[in-house]
Amino acid sequence: MYLLGFDIGSSSVKASLVDGKTGKCLASSFFPKQEMTITAPQAGWAEQAPEQWWDNLKLALQELLNSTRINPSNIESIGISYQMHGLVLVDKQHEVIRPSIIWCDSRATGIGEKAMNEIGEHKCLANLLNSPGNFTASKLKWVQENEPDSYDRIHKIMLPGDYIAMKLSGAIQTTVSGLSEGILWNFQENKLAKLLLDYYGISESLIPDIVPTFEVQSVVSEAAARETGLAAGTKISYRAGDQPNNALSLNVLNPGEVATTAGTSGVVYGVSEEVKYDPKSRVNTFAHVNHKANLNRLGVLLCINGTGILNSWLHKQVGASSYETMNELAAQIPIGSEGLSILPFGNGAERVLENKNPGASIAGLNFNTHTKAHLFRAAQEGIVFSFHYGMEIMKSMGIQPKVIRAGKANMFLSPIFRETLAGITGATIELYNTDGSIGAARGAGIGSGYYQSPAEAFENLVKLASIDPQPSNAEQYQASYEKWKYELHKIM
Repeated sequence: MYLLGFDIGSSSVKASLVDGKTGKCLASSFFPKQEMTITAPQAGWAEQAPEQWWDNLKLALQELLNSTRINPSNIESIGISYQMHGLVLVDKQHEVIRPSIIWCDSRATGIGEKAMNEIGEHKCLANLLNSPGNFTASKLKWVQENEPDSYDRIHKIMLPGDYIAMKLSGAIQTTVSGLSEGILWNFQENKLAKLLLDYYGISESLIPDIVPTFEVQSVVSEAAARETGLAAGTKISYRAGDQPNNALSLNVLNPGEVATTAGTSGVVYGVSEEVKYDPKSRVNTFAHVNHKANLNRLGVLLCINGTGILNSWLHKQVGASSYETMNELAAQIPIGSEGLSILPFGNGAERVLENKNPGASIAGLNFNTHTKAHLFRAAQEGIVFSFHYGMEIMKSMGIQPKVIRAGKANMFLSPIFRETLAGITGATIELYNTDGSIGAARGAGIGSGYYQSPAEAFENLVKLASIDPQPSNAEQYQASYEKWKYELHKIM
């Protein structure tokens, strides 16, 4: 039997088919081949049409089915990973009311800050583990205040993965993990966060039915089968936000384990069994995929918005034939980029900076010394240093990794990036043959009961490489980081 995983990103939709017996990925496909459109009607806004996620899912799936020639009736179950914190609104006919306000949109920052102050910091943090911030609940309040006609038409609100599950099955559902990422879950009461809903004047009736993360949640409908080529009745048995799912894909499920990813944005995600929070909500605590009322499994999440998007911007604007060429040029430059520092914060308000949006900047530029190779190295170092800046906060919450796991993809394809992360954190970097869509497929196998345990699901996970920190370079990395941090504090 086969397991199918979808990963609904903001750049593309990826589909992977996994052989359940061997655990091997047979094929993957993604669409569009260029990045999906993100619209910004105003500065600091970011929206996407949910319909384009669905259209690109169908294209990716069709390419996958054509390349593998498998019978869709042999697909055991489907798992869905999705970009976190997005707000999708549908009416009673399940039609989208307005474009989705996605993860990097910062319009609701002030709404969340006001809620934190008026409800009370201690009450918010003790119950929600986070400030309402710029998360899904605050985005919904923005719609209520600014687009009352749209708000009045809402039947249900969803996260992006809930929307895809609805398109596949017709059922509108969500999970505790999903609600927690929208700051809609009360961890003290183990139920919907009524204190925030009441404060915002939002009816509980807008929240979908809650289903477990791992379970047969619904099945592919006859209508979706005709539209996609899947077999009607195929189980949909797992869904999770992209970062909890990335951790799952790396078999990061237990306290002390850490996963990271560096795509458009970058994330460090550590698992804890202690109900802890950062008083300033610079890093956030959500329910992990295996969290239960009687078993705390909490994901402490550091997010840096400006990660791969910085590297992509340099690739387009500065000029290099490929990312491989950029990496080769960067490798010619010494640690510290000869005094050049880049702050990568150019993709919206940054939680780690207390929801400030200083923009990206370059410091220490010398026209007589620095080349585009220096820019390429300084960009990668700046991204890593922003990770380390946030990880210093995570340490105060008990997350002190000796090993950091990642898929060999995106920024982790760069030796400079990997070596810098190992060098500044002192942790060993382990790279694995997995990604979000493959993880979602394995999650589907756990949820449907095809696998009896996560251990069985991940017994064939292959480690591709380990990068150990080099003590001889530690002082250079630290000195470069301190200079970078000085530039950050100066601009802040």
